[in-house]
Amino acid sequence: MDLSNMPDFSKMMESMQKMQNEVMQAQNELSGKTVVGSAGNGAVKVTCSGTFEFSDVKISPEFFASTDVETLEDTVLIAIKDACDKVLDIGQKAMNSKLGSIMPPFGS
Repeated sequence: MDLSNMPDFSKMMESMQKMQNEVMQAQNELSGKTVVGSAGNGAVKVTCSGTFEFSDVKISPEFFASTDVETLEDTVLIAIKDACDKVLDIGQKAMNSKLGSIMPPFGS
């Protein structure tokens, strides 16, 4: 039986462990990040952590006074989506940075 073509499972396990450690490190780094999503030319701003925990909403008094409820609701949702997009972007960059030497870029 020729074992020369068999994969080296110990190296595979070592690589998987390294990958797992890198992912955990990236997740820990993300938890300390904060982003601000905005909409309506900055009239609405939401603050969000790298783990999608929202902590603050700011609405300019002028915008609040000059708009209807539906527009205000839509603008808040757009600001939330902007914050989520920013978190996803920094998460993807963190994963690519950590795992780039181990595997192809994440999210490509």
